[in-house]
Amino acid sequence: MGKLIKNHWARLICLTAAIYQIAAALEGFFWPKIFWDFLTKNLDGGVKPVPVLQILNLLFGIFGVCYEWPIKPLAGTSLHRSIEARLILFPVSALLAALLYQATNPAIYYTIGMVVYFWAYSEGEVVCPTPWTLPRRGGHPGLGKV
Repeated sequence: MGKLIKNHWARLICLTAAIYQIAAALEGFFWPKIFWDFLTKNLDGGVKPVPVLQILNLLFGIFGVCYEWPIKPLAGTSLHRSIEARLILFPVSALLAALLYQATNPAIYYTIGMVVYFWAYSEGEVVCPTPWTLPRRGGHPGLGKV
């Protein structure tokens, strides 16, 4: 058996979370609800009358899909290859998802994806310039070893 490439696994988890976040944001436009409304009504202004939280979830979800399944201008850039950038972006996405009632599952998925990305980062994995490829063997500078 081969070695588990954790950043590919985390990418699939976060891609699933981003797609789910988009669907939850769209559903939130029709049934606006804050997840924490059983504790306080102070956060209700984030979903109605102006759907601020739904719009932010939609934008972060679309960006997450474009980031994890990279579009041509983004693929191979240093931003796309950075696990650190993902460890900064996804906690914000998870927080936004955790506030919207329909998006609590994506918040959990983002959290699991962040743990796996951190595991990959701590083991020295790198994201390859070409999406969904394997790093080369032999320790070429910047590409790491398998």
